[in-house]
Amino acid sequence: MADKLQVSIVIEILGRPVENVKEALNTLVVKLGSEKGVNILSQNYNAPVPVKDTKDLFTAFAEITAELETVETFLFVILNYLPSHIEIISPRKINLHNFDLNDLGNMLSQRLHNYDAITKRMMVERDVYGKKLQEVAPQAFQELMQQFNPNNPTIKAPQSENQEPKKSKKKAKKS
Repeated sequence: MADKLQVSIVIEILGRPVENVKEALNTLVVKLGSEKGVNILSQNYNAPVPVKDTKDLFTAFAEITAELETVETFLFVILNYLPSHIEIISPRKINLHNFDLNDLGNMLSQRLHNYDAITKRMMVERDVYGKKLQEVAPQAFQELMQQFNPNNPTIKAPQSENQEPKKSKKKAKKS
């Protein structure tokens, strides 16, 4: 593919305090512009605004027009910067050889496998920490579970080791 891609990108950021949101967004745009195969043609920063129904959380976004060397660079930007919007302005038609598309597919597949592995590891860690919290602080565990799922009345704190289990109502048969 000989033609470079001209793209429109929107990158959003969320955080606190407002100064950190501005600085983080600027850092992200500067980092994007320093990537190999990326040439930023224009950038427009939008001022941070408070997020509805929060105390001190802010969101801001930047609108960027950039020139990207290759379709691989296009996918790199998507996967590494996770823009909320990206649009190819030109060229209108892109020709790819099957080996180029294979490379892109494998790059995407590898990245998705990496994300899947990270997600699975985090879920295992969450479960381990949850069980430990349940053991050492059952009340705190109960409160945390209610906070994340307040509509579930079936979540119960575990019995401590000092409590005797409830006896069955069934009577044992005499032999």
